[in-house]
Amino acid sequence: MDRQGCGGCACGTVRYALESAPYDAGWCHCRICQLNSGAPAMAFASVPVEDFAFVAGADKVKRFQSTGFGHRLFCGECGTPLLMRVDHQPETVDFSIATLDDPDRVPPEFHIFRASRIGWFETGDDLPRHDRFRSGTRGLEGTEPPE
Repeated sequence: MDRQGCGGCACGTVRYALESAPYDAGWCHCRICQLNSGAPAMAFASVPVEDFAFVAGADKVKRFQSTGFGHRLFCGECGTPLLMRVDHQPETVDFSIATLDDPDRVPPEFHIFRASRIGWFETGDDLPRHDRFRSGTRGLEGTEPPE
C-alpha cells in the first residue's frame, strides 16, 4: 500500500505512518479531549487499525485509560497526544490531525460533544454540530457509552 500520510510528536521521538486515507475527520469538544490536548477542542480522524503503524519510538509511547470505554496514547518523552482507541470501534484508530506532517490534507467535517464545549470558544465554520456522538456512529448500536 502507498503511504497516505506520516506524522509524529513534537520532540520527534515517535513517528507513525498511515497506509490508507483518513476518514471521519472532526472536532471533539468533550472534556477529556480538552484536558488531553490543553485546548478547547481536538481535531481527529480515523483509519483502520491495521493501516496505522508506529515507525519510530514505539517503545516511548505511553497509554492511559481516559474513560470507561477508551484509552489514549501519547509520547512519553514530550507528552504529545497521538491516538485514541474506543471499545465500541475496535477496528479503528483515531489520531490527532495536528500531529500529521501535513495536517491541511485532512480538514474536519463535523463537531461532536458540543454540549461540553467551553463557552468562550466558538468556531466560525458551518460544519454539522452534534451535542454528543453523531447519530449513526459505527459501533454504538443504538446506545451511547457513558461520558
